[in-house]
Amino acid sequence: MSNATPLARLLQLASPALPVGAYSYSQGLEAAVEAGVVHDADSAGEWISDVLTLSMTQMEGPVLLRLHDAWRADDFAAVLHWNDWFLAGRETAELRAETLQMGYSLTRLLADLIEEKSFKIKYLHDISETTFPAAYAAAAAHWQIEREDALVAYLWSWLENQVMAAVKAVPLGQTNGQKILLRLGGQLPATATRIAAVSDDALGNFTPGLALLSSRHETQYSRLFRS
Repeated sequence: MSNATPLARLLQLASPALPVGAYSYSQGLEAAVEAGVVHDADSAGEWISDVLTLSMTQMEGPVLLRLHDAWRADDFAAVLHWNDWFLAGRETAELRAETLQMGYSLTRLLADLIEEKSFKIKYLHDISETTFPAAYAAAAAHWQIEREDALVAYLWSWLENQVMAAVKAVPLGQTNGQKILLRLGGQLPATATRIAAVSDDALGNFTPGLALLSSRHETQYSRLFRS
């Protein structure tokens, strides 16, 4: 493939138009709004920044890199290990359901998009409970997207979805949302560097506030989002 082809595929993976249902989830942010923890642009930016630093940087990002490496090496035992490891780390029913629904949707989409025979995609389809990072990493590896580029795009997609959830739920103006994206988006390359340095022993997802609010969201009476 030319250098432009992996970039185009990467933009497609990171696009909000990717039909995997990401727009319907807030990952606990809506519950934080209900609890009054998030109530304006500053508190929304602080919440999203904390989740990026304490959760995405310490667990989801490092696991994504490990899955990408496993797919590139056709090490399917490692794929299963990190897929199951990530799933076990989802603290609430909603967070678990979210990653499985998005993983399932992306797996089905890739089966329709990739016409040539791909052992990676076939194996992905055979996993009984596929997380979203596992499916995303399989696509990135199949399309020969470099691991660092795949990671930054994954973080950007997550960040954009969080900001759009805040715009709807707080609510915030579009300009305030773009300011958060500009500030936190500029931190993503440095965040990716920190993620790449996380060792297996340092992997963790210690975000009790997020877990508690996510669990409360499961019984929240009025809500826009599924998580």
